[in-house]
Amino acid sequence: MSATTTTHEPVINTEKRPLLAWVLLTAIALIWGSSFILMKKALAVFSAQQIASGRIFFAFLFFLPLILNQSRRPDVREALRQRWVALLVSGVVGYLLPAFLFAEAGAHIPSALSGTLNSLSPLFVLLLGTLVFGQTFRANQVWGIMLGFTGSMILVFFGESGSFSINGYALLVMLATVMYGVNTNLIAKYLAHLPALVAIPWTFAFIGPVAGISLFSTDFLSRAQQANTFIPLGAILFLGGMASGVSSVLFNRVIQLASGVFAASVTYLIPVVAIVWGLFDGEAVSLQQYVGLTISLLGIYLVNKRS
Repeated sequence: MSATTTTHEPVINTEKRPLLAWVLLTAIALIWGSSFILMKKALAVFSAQQIASGRIFFAFLFFLPLILNQSRRPDVREALRQRWVALLVSGVVGYLLPAFLFAEAGAHIPSALSGTLNSLSPLFVLLLGTLVFGQTFRANQVWGIMLGFTGSMILVFFGESGSFSINGYALLVMLATVMYGVNTNLIAKYLAHLPALVAIPWTFAFIGPVAGISLFSTDFLSRAQQANTFIPLGAILFLGGMASGVSSVLFNRVIQLASGVFAASVTYLIPVVAIVWGLFDGEAVSLQQYVGLTISLLGIYLVNKRS
């Protein structure tokens, strides 16, 4: 049943479909894990600003028919009136700013490293949830956070050559994961009762026009009309429609079919996909980076472990 049903009664499917949940989870991991190599390919023609703003704007266009349909519903308008500030903040912190940070970092660091550092998001979800939103630690989560940050420091301080150096652009990715942590906690506190097929489209409704202004204030159209832009332009469209659009809906569906903990396991799969794409594209991954990834994933496992 679609989000535009006229009964407005919650529909809860209690039947668990683990096979379907695994299929959807795999699809999400492939899409999100491929985002980093796609940003790299798009950078061959477009600027970081164009990739980031284009990603958000095309996601907005993807959701636009649903937004226009829902705008006629009185219950949706009332929900938006009550929660528009949270939706706006969620859009800026959880989507708009991270898109620019990832695009800028992608112009300077390997896509495999970006995808690996993206796996730190659950650590910041827990840490910020505890420090700002009043959640409590379990003992294993303390160890998980310590391991996670140890692994992330290895990733930040050791490049693909294996030599020691501070990678400032890797810190941009870490800042983006901090924003993901803020956004996840914000959604849990202020937007949890809003259906995902309402919250996600209207989040992009607030930030999409801003991204469009940013996009078309550049020479995006002239670059898009140049020769050999099929793959870079297709990459931006995929990032918007699939990575930010379809996958957000699929992720919510996985939570419905299984659980939030099961859905969060996509964190372990994304860096694997990103690294595989990086290796296919000729990127070097040092032994130190593999060690950092392993330590980080162990920390994330402890953070998500129930007991």
